[in-house]
Amino acid sequence: MLDAKKPKTHTDLNLAKPHFDSIESLDLLDRDDLLGLVKKLVSGGVVLSFHGKRTALEIDKRVRPRSTRVLKQLCIGSPQEQAENMIIEGENLQAMVTLYKYRGQVDLIVTDPPYNTGQYFRYNDRWDTDPNDPDLGTLVSLEDGSRHTKWIKAMMPRLNMMKAMLRPGGVIAICIDHNELFHLGMMMDEVFREQNRIGIINWQKSAAARPDNNHVSTSTEYILIYGKDLDLVKTSTLQRTADDNRRYSNIDNDLDGEWREGNLTAKTYSAKDDYGIQSPFTGQVHYPAGNGAWRHPKKNIKQWLSEWGSEYEERDIGDGRRPALMVTGETSKEVVSPDVVDRANERLKNEQWPFIWFGKDGRGRPRVKTYLGKIRKGKVPVTYWADEDFNSTDVPFIDLESTSWNYAESGRSADGVSELNRLVGTGHGFTTVKPLKLMKKIIQLWCPPTGLVMDPYAGSGTTGHAVLELNKEANARRRFILIEQGRPDNGDKYARTLTWTRLKNVITGYRPNEEGELKELAEPLGGGFEFRMLTKQIDAKVVLTMRKDELIDVVITSHWEASRRKFAMIRIDDQTYKYLVGKDELNEGYFIIWNGGESVQSFDDRAYSIVLQEAKRAGLKAPYHVYARYEDYQSRNVDFNKIPDKILAHLGLNENTDSFNEES
Repeated sequence: MLDAKKPKTHTDLNLAKPHFDSIESLDLLDRDDLLGLVKKLVSGGVVLSFHGKRTALEIDKRVRPRSTRVLKQLCIGSPQEQAENMIIEGENLQAMVTLYKYRGQVDLIVTDPPYNTGQYFRYNDRWDTDPNDPDLGTLVSLEDGSRHTKWIKAMMPRLNMMKAMLRPGGVIAICIDHNELFHLGMMMDEVFREQNRIGIINWQKSAAARPDNNHVSTSTEYILIYGKDLDLVKTSTLQRTADDNRRYSNIDNDLDGEWREGNLTAKTYSAKDDYGIQSPFTGQVHYPAGNGAWRHPKKNIKQWLSEWGSEYEERDIGDGRRPALMVTGETSKEVVSPDVVDRANERLKNEQWPFIWFGKDGRGRPRVKTYLGKIRKGKVPVTYWADEDFNSTDVPFIDLESTSWNYAESGRSADGVSELNRLVGTGHGFTTVKPLKLMKKIIQLWCPPTGLVMDPYAGSGTTGHAVLELNKEANARRRFILIEQGRPDNGDKYARTLTWTRLKNVITGYRPNEEGELKELAEPLGGGFEFRMLTKQIDAKVVLTMRKDELIDVVITSHWEASRRKFAMIRIDDQTYKYLVGKDELNEGYFIIWNGGESVQSFDDRAYSIVLQEAKRAGLKAPYHVYARYEDYQSRNVDFNKIPDKILAHLGLNENTDSFNEES
């Protein structure tokens, strides 16, 4: 147990101990909490415990959603393109709570939170009592004895919200260095459950050794990959390149095309497939490598061996294994007759060797052919990617429990900084930036071509850049939501000076030239995004006192229907319409019944007539989604949404109570 009298230091982090703040805290635990605590201890479970854990676990439930304002001057692309993607400037926990319509809809969260290195991580002590305070707080130094506890207290509620944002088969990929690797792993096991861990990626951030440690060079960082439900997760293959195919050839003019050497030994052991195979070239008897067994049925292997010109038979050779496959009529286990060797060598000179072969000169171990045309069309991730001589594409399984990516596979931090310099110029203040290649690889693996990617710590916008580039390369339609509050210490309170600039430049093709002037120097990636800013907290009173443009922003941001939350809402900025404010991908219109003064009005037959006229003029179809204070007229063509009730409900709230955000 934690001693409440001791000063809080990094030793406040304990494993396999109860998560209460002091002895007196036991009195505050209800029966279920106590039972859960005892069960974990009795079962020998491992629990991450730290001072203030109960508060950290409840913070995300006490954060209120906020209204968002569209900053039109910072939106890029056509209205349709803007509706696809979003940058939100503001505190990420509040932003995720506000994005209630996307809860359970995100395919992939890939993010790079601030590392606890004494340079970037900030902590606001007021979050414990008021998690709605948007201030980032002060920089946490390396000398702060409670810096690990503060980092965990900041991350825990955000991980809870990230899990809520993921769809059932969604995946989270979170970057980290050695400073908080173990604490983050414990939190991820607790929030997402250990059985949903997909893998731990070890990627090479630096090609050369770094003189930052007296014992070992920290030239790698890590990415923890978890699924919300591992049984529902789908891992895609990576696109093959010419380098992936370089080891394939067709030296025997095989009619099935290019091939390379494959392993005849299976990964798992089977007693019935553990036996000797006699070579028709040397007479030597070969056995499965290591503790394995032959991977193909014995009758098939016998047939392939006979294609070298001699018949084979099963024979017990006294080796304690199953009967071996021996050349018929040969009695020695070490040599075969010259006739057998001559027939095998003659076949070696001809075209299209058998499926089982013994090396180019016939003097090697038995191995099989792996045909390029019969393997997977893409590359699959396996246990080790840093060895360029190991071709992973032939492995019919995916094993990511411990994976290494070298810089050729995933890029280096220096590459990320160079990419950012080329896009926005120097002087941005970022010394470590995740490389574009790394983010693209993660997105390719765990976000489908039409999926949604979220990055709650968007930073320089690498994740959004990666989505746009992949869409351009493969004609895909992935979407992104980026959240960034910014760095007040650099005079940039929010995301306008870097995240926005980078994405605007990659979309338009503009780059700073040697004189620092923006010129169209690269091919535009296309696409667009909407730029939103978190503003005031929302409740019924706030909604009813909003100006029309504020209310439009809230409706466009929050509206969703259970069967189609992912549909993009396209804003219609046309002052000639009285009520029409937007449409969706099904060409259904959205209307706010505004009285032209200071508030919304009731939906009556006169308002319905105007809705019909505006829908016809805009070419929209029913149902018409109408927002109004009261419903005085009903129609089968109208989906009525009462203000403020429906808006609050779409944000996870209620006009009278905020049940979702109440403290437990």
